[in-house]
Amino acid sequence: MSDTESHRKSGQATAPARPARPRTGRARSCSSVIALSVLGLLAATNARAQQGGPHIGYVYPAGGRQGSTFLVTVGGQYLEAAADARVSGAGVEAEVVDYNRPLSPGQFNQLRDRLRELLARKAAAEKDGGRGRGRARTATRPAWTAEDEKTLADIRKKLANPPKRQLNPAIAETVTVEVKIAPDAEPGDRELRLRTPQGMTNPLVFRVGQFPEFSKKGSRNNDAPPPGRPLRNRDEQVAVPPTEMNITLPATVNGQILQGGVDRFRFKARRGQQLVAAVAARALIPYLPDAVPGWFQATLALYDAKGKELAYDDDYRFHPDPVLFYRIPRDGEYYIEIKDAIYRGREDFVYRVTLGEVPFVTGIFPLGGKAGTKTTVEIRGWNLPQDSLTYDAADLAPGIYDLFLKKGDLFSNRVPFAVDDLPEALEKEPDNDPGSAVAVSLPIIVNGRIDAPGDRDVFRFEGRAGDEVVAEVYARRLDSPLDSVLTLTDAAGKQLAFNDDHEDKAAGLTTHHADSWLRATLPADGTYFVYLGDAQDTGGPEYAYRLRISRPRPDFALRVVPSNISVRAGASAALTVYALRKDGFAGEITLALKDTPPGWRLSGGRIPADQDHARCTLSAPRMPEREPRPLTLEGRATIGGRQVVRPAVPAEDMMQAFAYRHLVPAKEWLVCVPGRWMQRNMVKILSPTPVKIPAGGTARVQVTVPTETFLGGKVELELSEPPEGITLQSVSPLREGAELLLKSDAGKVKPGLKGNLIVDAFAQRAPSPGQDKPKTGRRRIPMGPLPAIPFEIVAR
Repeated sequence: MSDTESHRKSGQATAPARPARPRTGRARSCSSVIALSVLGLLAATNARAQQGGPHIGYVYPAGGRQGSTFLVTVGGQYLEAAADARVSGAGVEAEVVDYNRPLSPGQFNQLRDRLRELLARKAAAEKDGGRGRGRARTATRPAWTAEDEKTLADIRKKLANPPKRQLNPAIAETVTVEVKIAPDAEPGDRELRLRTPQGMTNPLVFRVGQFPEFSKKGSRNNDAPPPGRPLRNRDEQVAVPPTEMNITLPATVNGQILQGGVDRFRFKARRGQQLVAAVAARALIPYLPDAVPGWFQATLALYDAKGKELAYDDDYRFHPDPVLFYRIPRDGEYYIEIKDAIYRGREDFVYRVTLGEVPFVTGIFPLGGKAGTKTTVEIRGWNLPQDSLTYDAADLAPGIYDLFLKKGDLFSNRVPFAVDDLPEALEKEPDNDPGSAVAVSLPIIVNGRIDAPGDRDVFRFEGRAGDEVVAEVYARRLDSPLDSVLTLTDAAGKQLAFNDDHEDKAAGLTTHHADSWLRATLPADGTYFVYLGDAQDTGGPEYAYRLRISRPRPDFALRVVPSNISVRAGASAALTVYALRKDGFAGEITLALKDTPPGWRLSGGRIPADQDHARCTLSAPRMPEREPRPLTLEGRATIGGRQVVRPAVPAEDMMQAFAYRHLVPAKEWLVCVPGRWMQRNMVKILSPTPVKIPAGGTARVQVTVPTETFLGGKVELELSEPPEGITLQSVSPLREGAELLLKSDAGKVKPGLKGNLIVDAFAQRAPSPGQDKPKTGRRRIPMGPLPAIPFEIVAR
């Protein structure tokens, strides 16, 4: 179902030009035609808004070395007139230098015919010019001008990009960007976005590296057919031959895997070298919405010069991106080979492989420490300068931070380190049964390991009848391979609670939520036991965990989607804020912009109790802004008699394998204000809010609207993704605005339901002379939402 179709099911009202005076009589149904002029956008951008916003699907290469300048290709859709590129963080500059969109077969044939006409006219002009100087030009012998020569050159340039087989239109357009990385730019992940007249694109990962870079020539899986061969079917798959490149270590290699593609990189290595080859593929593009399993599943193999396989990996523990570790046995030539596990491929199957004697952390213990203190951390890995460090959390608030090592000027990979404010303890073996259980006093965080296959750790605590207890494991979320299982029993061994996997929506890149969480009310005074093991009965020194046992600690985190918003000056745009509730917190959360200049307004800034998200609107000031503006949103709630404030982390709502949705965090929340509305007056909600809608009844909402007519057409209003059972019955004109009639279905909504209603506007406009006439006879142009309308369902 299209967005338009889903909107129509939610209830709508349509309006032509305003009559001389308001209508009288009874309200009309959803097909009512009334007089309104609402939410005008500049006409030049409406067609693109109707198609969809600018989006990027890949960046190639997806990074570069400190101190280098190079070109990258950004593939996506609706990227025409991209003005500039933005890379988050300091030390990286990016500039758009070219745009390319493949021609359709019809466009290609028209340009080819036009080229023939121009060449014939040029030949005629040159021939005529040679017959004698001073002869007057005639209508049959036109002059050849500089403008004609420019047109000819432009057509030839366009014909150099013939129709191509493109499996995915979402990555058909390309923008070339020049990137300059400063020598002192901090290594690590950044985000790259493009800015177009319609706003910012989504972000994609762009890495700053430290090693020499080698890049395959940009792959084109949509090459033009050879002469005499018709265009390929869009579904036709064409394998590509293996490619090879010689490199020197250490290095970072960049490539794109095409259908059936295999890439090989040859290098020389010395006996005793501790080789690390780490792939970044899924880490660059987290989810491909139209693929299974939802990402590029890379495999990596190491061969000697004779082609004997020495090592192979298709993942690294639970991470899809593989990492190889190998001690070189003798001097000689070797090569690595990378491909997709099932030989898929296209332009967005982008990878980076870091290869050489590079520092790589494979595990730490403990996985965290207490805020305000220093923690000694044991470190394991390859090519590391030390086996421990002191982590200083003196000035850190509770949260998860990066831990890494430096070997000279080289940075290791980053691993997560948790900081909390509860008391901490270390697990002590043996503690495999109730008789040897480690006694703990609540609240506590225990740092331990499942040391060997079949191991389990048991902890004993004293409780009182009616006490609520929560036990939670942090392991998989802290890069441990442990797939935890938790069990709570009483002293007699009776099971009171059990949990294997508990979903944490804050872990946006996690597809197997392997950490455990349980909550229980203790039935009597006495001794209780918590058992922790691995669901697969595996174990080892890397199977570390942090186990919290405490009373419930109600809290919440926030995610705001999307991470980039485009809104005309004076207009509104819709956004969604998700509440990730913890330990049973169910209270209301109030949302507000933080440290924002005057003119910005958040409407509907409230997540009702017991709900996990709210749709709101963000209204921009009346003046356009030349640069994207970073904004900050935060939420406040009263928990246990104290006010708790949490930031809203920007995120992208991504789909995996056609079905599963993930909130993937981004580094910035950016808003573009590219131009003005056509009207002079702001749209406002005049009725008191929240609007009280009786269950099974109706409620009226008055709004102000601009007085000028927009495009000489009619405007259609629709509810966008309303709760089931709430519809927009009709819209009636008023002297200075309009009145919306909302209706609720008593069989589908109950008193107490709260939230926000988003009303979208669409212009109905007849095509201009010379334009193709749409099937409906009129163009339906999205114009943006009204400010969010808070509502509450009440008893009649």
